[in-house]
Amino acid sequence: MTGDPLTRAVAALMRQVAAEVMLPRYRNLHAGEVSEKAPGDLVTVVDRESERRLTEGLLAIEPGTRVIGEEAVAADPALMDGIGEGAVWIVDPLDGTSNYAAGEGAFAIMIALADAGEVRGGWILDPVTDRLCHATRGGGAFVDGERIAARATGRRPPIGALANQWLSAPQRARLDPVIDGRFTLADVPRCAGEQYPRVGLGENDVALYWRALPWDHAPGALWLNEAGGRLARLDGRPYLIAQDEPGLLAAATPALWDEAAGIIGPGLMA
Repeated sequence: MTGDPLTRAVAALMRQVAAEVMLPRYRNLHAGEVSEKAPGDLVTVVDRESERRLTEGLLAIEPGTRVIGEEAVAADPALMDGIGEGAVWIVDPLDGTSNYAAGEGAFAIMIALADAGEVRGGWILDPVTDRLCHATRGGGAFVDGERIAARATGRRPPIGALANQWLSAPQRARLDPVIDGRFTLADVPRCAGEQYPRVGLGENDVALYWRALPWDHAPGALWLNEAGGRLARLDGRPYLIAQDEPGLLAAATPALWDEAAGIIGPGLMA
């Protein structure tokens, strides 16, 4: 396994959880093992068991840290307090739960390590293909240990995965006319752990996210920015995990980001 000692340890833990918890239950869930945390927001027994195992393992890797996991926060929102303080692991134990529960589509394990609110490392594992995307701040972005540079598709109009699931009806009404003909619309995988690689690896040019939960975006934002792409707020501000506000735009290049922000931003920020 390539990479620095921390990446080797985190990747080994992710792969162990994928092999022992996630993959054996894929397409093998019982009806009672899937429920809704909120309307349209699923959780499974695998989310919870994966998070428990990841939490134990990460605390062993870096004693003195704490873990903010998606499912723990669902049970106790106060765990988000102080996310911008000290050394914090941010964990999405099963990104793409609806895909996993349906037995089709992309899903991932996502982990980030932040210190004083700044994400220092990020890891995204595709359990099915074993693809590992990881990045360290100032150290570049990697796929399976090979350093990569983000690349655009070269298509005109640009290929955009413009998720509108969490937009309000008025927002959708403002967005649809301005994007018509200005993007070739791509399917949205409903998994940030798949969407970020699609933007960085030349499959999509642009991705729009409205919900900006840290476990969905901290690893991918670091990876894309380190690869030379851009992930930022719709008004150009950098994405910070301690900011509780919606709206993120990802692009394979800064020029594509500027182009897309000029089209999308005004309507959604109105």
